[in-house]
Amino acid sequence: MFNALNSLITSGSGVNLLIIMIIVPALLALITIIIPKRSYFGRAILFLIATVVNLLFAISLFVGEEMTMLIPWADFGINLSLRVYDFSQFMVLAAACFAFLVALYSISFMRNKSYSGKFFFYYLITLALVNGALLANNLVVMLFFWEGLLVTLFGMTIIGNAKRPAVAMKALILNGVADLLLMFGIAITAMQAGTMAMDMIVDIPMEGLGIVGFVCMMLGAIGKAGSMPFHSWIPDAAEQAPLPFMAILPAALEKMLGIYLLVRVCLTFYDFTPGSTLSIVVMAIGAITLVLAVAMALIQKDMKKLLSYHAISQVGYMILGIGTALPVGIVGGIFHMINHVIYKCCLFLTAGSVEKQAGTTDLNKISGLGRFMPITAICFIIAALSISGVPPFNGFFSKELIFDAALESGVIFYIAAILGAFLTAASFLKLGHAAFFGPVKLPEDVREKDMMEAPGAMLLPMIVLAAFCIFFGVGNAIPLSIIQPLLGDALGGANFAGWPHSTVLVLISIGVLLLAVLNHYLGYRRTGEGIKAVDHIHYLPGLHQVYNCAEKHYFDPYNILMLLFKFISYLCFAIDRCINWIYDVLFVKTIQGATTAMKNFNSGSTSRYIAWMFTGMAFVLMMFILLL
Repeated sequence: MFNALNSLITSGSGVNLLIIMIIVPALLALITIIIPKRSYFGRAILFLIATVVNLLFAISLFVGEEMTMLIPWADFGINLSLRVYDFSQFMVLAAACFAFLVALYSISFMRNKSYSGKFFFYYLITLALVNGALLANNLVVMLFFWEGLLVTLFGMTIIGNAKRPAVAMKALILNGVADLLLMFGIAITAMQAGTMAMDMIVDIPMEGLGIVGFVCMMLGAIGKAGSMPFHSWIPDAAEQAPLPFMAILPAALEKMLGIYLLVRVCLTFYDFTPGSTLSIVVMAIGAITLVLAVAMALIQKDMKKLLSYHAISQVGYMILGIGTALPVGIVGGIFHMINHVIYKCCLFLTAGSVEKQAGTTDLNKISGLGRFMPITAICFIIAALSISGVPPFNGFFSKELIFDAALESGVIFYIAAILGAFLTAASFLKLGHAAFFGPVKLPEDVREKDMMEAPGAMLLPMIVLAAFCIFFGVGNAIPLSIIQPLLGDALGGANFAGWPHSTVLVLISIGVLLLAVLNHYLGYRRTGEGIKAVDHIHYLPGLHQVYNCAEKHYFDPYNILMLLFKFISYLCFAIDRCINWIYDVLFVKTIQGATTAMKNFNSGSTSRYIAWMFTGMAFVLMMFILLL
C-alpha cells in the first residue's frame, strides 16, 4: 500500500514526496491556527490527522527506495536539495512515530488550555522543520530548517508564560550560540570539501582548518541534542513549558536531530578515527555530561525537573559511544538514541498524567499515586527499568554496547559510564518510590475520591512506548538490523544483536544496579521516606557545598556567559565615560586654563615682553648650536 502511495505521489502529479513531507505539516499548521478557539475538537482532530498523514508519508519513504530532489536555487552551490537514504529513512520514520504518539497524548492534555491552538501550530511547524533538516542534502538548506527550530522552540517555551520570558530567552540564546558555531562549521566544511552537497562530503582530513570545522559542527550538533554546556535551559523549561513540549522536543526530536548530525559529522564528513585527540575530546564531553547531569537529577524533588536532567545525562551516553569512533560505540550510540526517545517520552508522559490528575509533580506534595493510577505506574516502572539499564529492557542492550566501547577506549570513560548507571538507578528508585508507592499524600485541594487514572488518550501512547521498551530489548535484533548497515564496511561483519558478548561487563552492570538498590534500601531505612532515600549522598561533606552552588546556578554556563557580557558592557560603558570625560571635561578645562594663562600673560608690561623675547632667542640659538 505504501509503495503504491509513494508511486502515486511521485509520478502522477510530478510532486516529490520529499517536499510534501515539509509542506503538508506546515500547511496544516496554518489551517489549525485559524480555526476558531471555541472549536477545540475540530482543531484537535485536524492536529491529529496532520501527524497521522505525516506518519503515513514517513512509512512510505521508509519502504521505498533512495530518492533525491534537486531544484537550482542560488549561486555558490546553494541548491534546494533533498535526499532520503537508509539513515534518513529510519530517522524520519522514528520522528513521525513519536510525533504521532505525543500528539495523541496532547489532545487530552491540552484541553481547556487557552494556548492550545498556538501549541498545535508550533508543534506541526516543528515537525515540518525536523523533516526538512533530516531530508536536507545541502548544508545551507539543512541550516535553514535547523535555524527555524529556534523560532518554534521559543514559541513553545513561552506560550502560557508570556509575562515570564526569561526561560524562553535563555533557551533561545544557548541554542543560538550552538547554531552560530554550526554556521561557522558549515562554512569551513563546505570550503574544505569544495561542495555543499552533503552526500559528496567524505572524510575531510582532521588537520588545520579541518579541525576547526569539525569542532564547530560537533558543538552545533551536541548543542541541539541538549548536551553540556548548552543544557541549562532544559530543567528551567520543565518547570514552565507545557509538558508535551518536553516530551516532543528536548526528549525526542531535538535529541534525534542532534545525534543524527553528530553521526554524519563523525562517520561521513570527517576522517574521525578511534584514539585520536578529537575522539578523546568528544568522549570527555559525553562522560562529563552524563555524570554531572545525573548527579543533579539525583537531588531533585520535582518529577519534571528530575526527568529533564536525565534527558541531558542520557545524551552523554550517546556522545560517549559515538565519540569512541568504534563500530560498537557508534551502533550503541544510535541505538541508545532511539531507546532514549522511547523511554524518556514515556517517562515525561507519565509525569504529565500525574500533573493532570494530581495538579502537581512536586514530590513533597504527592505519594502513593500507584493505587489511583495503576496503568501510569506500570508504564513508569517499565520505562524506569529501561533507562536504568535493567535486563532485558531496551536501555540495557544499548548501554552495554556503549560500556564495551568505553572500556576499549579508556578505563576512565568506562568508570564514568558505570557511575552514571548507578546514579540513574538510584534517582529512579527514589522517584518511583516517592511518587507511586508509600502512604497516600495529595495536594490540599485534591481529594482521594477525585483521584483516578489518566484518560485513555493519554494512556495509549504510554502503553505503546512501554511496550516498545520491552520489544526493543527482547527483540533488539530488529532495530539493530536497521542501524548496523548504516556503518557499511566499517562494521567489519560484526553483529551486536542478541545478548551482550561480554559476560563480565554484564555482571558488573548488574552488580552496580544491585548496589543502587542496596543504597536505596539503606537510605529509606534511615529516613523513612522514599524522597529522602539518597539524601546521604546529597549531604556528603564537600559534595553538599558543591550541590548548593549548582542549585544556585553558579555553574550555569548561561549565567557565566551573562556575567561575562555584563562585565564587557560595564567595561565598554566605563571606556565610553572616560572618552567623554576627556573630550567634555579634560580638553575644555585645559583650553580654559591655557586661555586664562594667556590672558594673564598679556598684562601690557613691556619689560615682560622683552624678557620673553630674549628667552626665545636664546632657546633658538641653543638649538642651532646643538644641531651643528
